Amino acid sequence: MSTNKNKLGLTVGIFAAILHAVWAILVGAGVAQAYLNWIFPMHFIGNVFQVANFSLLTALLLVILAFIGGYICGWILGALWNWVDKGNKKRG
Repeated sequence: MSTNKNKLGLTVGIFAAILHAVWAILVGAGVAQAYLNWIFPMHFIGNVFQVANFSLLTALLLVILAFIGGYICGWILGALWNWVDKGNKKRG
């Protein structure tokens, strides 16, 4: 079954953008550092990261670049899926 690379790219891109928008909101709300201080020790990792001050421009850039990267990854995944599926149909 073939997949639409563009739709998969958009889906992964939107998902990645939403996750990064949530992170930007956590930074803006001032709770991101507390989250990192809580989550890292649960994974047996010492937190060496310090959250920077919130910047709207940086947050927008983060969300946009996350969407673009997600779109590219989704598109590549769709292309690979179609390539593997095409090979299976020849053997099938």
